[in-house]
Amino acid sequence: MHIIIDGYNLIRQSDTLSELDRLDLQTGREALVETLASYRRLRPHSITVVFDGTHAPAFSSRLDRRKGIHIRFSRPGETADAVICRMAAAERERALVVTSDRAVASQATACGADAVDSAAFETRIRLAASMADAGGNEEESAGWKPTTRKKGPGRRLSKKARRKRKKLRKL
Repeated sequence: MHIIIDGYNLIRQSDTLSELDRLDLQTGREALVETLASYRRLRPHSITVVFDGTHAPAFSSRLDRRKGIHIRFSRPGETADAVICRMAAAERERALVVTSDRAVASQATACGADAVDSAAFETRIRLAASMADAGGNEEESAGWKPTTRKKGPGRRLSKKARRKRKKLRKL
C-alpha cells in the first residue's frame, strides 16, 4: 500500500502540528515527517508527503527522502493537489490518499484509489503509536477471539467498500 498525504492539509487539520506550523512553516513540516517516520517504523507502508512548491525551502530539491518518508514539492505553477491526483492515477488500487479536500478525494476515488480524511488518519497514527507503547496487539486488547459462528445479517459489502475497509485495517 502506498499512502499519499496532502502535507499542508494534514498539518492544518491537526491540533498539535498546526500550532508548530503557526510558529514556523519548516518546523511544522519537520514535525509531520517525524510523526510519519515513527508510524512507518510500526507499519512499513510506502509513504509520500506532497507539499505545495510555493512554500518550499530555499535551495531544496523537489524530491527528497528523510527517515524513509518520500517528500515531494510541486513545481512552480502547479498545485500539490494536481501532483496527488497524478500519483493516485498512477498507483490506482495501491494508493490511499490522505486529505480533507473533497475535490482531491473524489478525483482519487475516481481513479480507483481510496481516500481517507486527515483527522481520521491522524487518529489512526496516534492509536498505532499508543498500541506500540503499550506493547499490545489490537486483537488482544479488544479481547477478540476467533470463532466461526456467524452473527448479524448476511449482507455483503460492495467490493469497493471491502477494499477500502481492508486498507484502513492495515493502517
